[in-house]
Amino acid sequence: MITIIFEAHATSVDNVARRASGHHDAPLAEIGEEQARQLGLRHAATPLDAVFCSDLQRSYRTAELAFAGRNLKTVKDPRLRELDYGDWTRRPADEVFAEGPRRIHTPFPAGESYAQAADRMRDFLGDLLRDHDGKTVMIIGHRATHYGLEHWINHVPLERAVAERAPWQPGWTYTATTLTPTGV
Repeated sequence: MITIIFEAHATSVDNVARRASGHHDAPLAEIGEEQARQLGLRHAATPLDAVFCSDLQRSYRTAELAFAGRNLKTVKDPRLRELDYGDWTRRPADEVFAEGPRRIHTPFPAGESYAQAADRMRDFLGDLLRDHDGKTVMIIGHRATHYGLEHWINHVPLERAVAERAPWQPGWTYTATTLTPTGV
């Protein structure tokens, strides 16, 4: 069994501008840097064995700022990236999110579908279960990362996860022993 604490990356400059970053490597906004430090304070006493984040700077920089000075293994993994919006990258976020329910199985033009992003998460989670059994880890990721966790661990259909777009909160905790597929 593994315990996973999921935290969304801190606010990026594209979040502030209400643009959907996708794979665009948007940096953290000034407010995001402060949010990252606050995340670290919230988890100062949380026993963690490792922190995993995407290789996009808004994710890994959140981890760096949150856990500066703490001896924690931090691993960047591209499978934890946000959905690739392709030609829709950096368009207004409301437009991209409204299009989301139509992109469960059909990729964004020159991008990917939510099912493809969920497959990346399934591969990542399989490795995590194999290599970190009995551990508590944190994942700092994106909306697609969260959808993958909800889908593979809580058995939430992707259609529902994408349509409902859970509001931000300070962390979600998951426990997993196996990955049970639901209709992707």
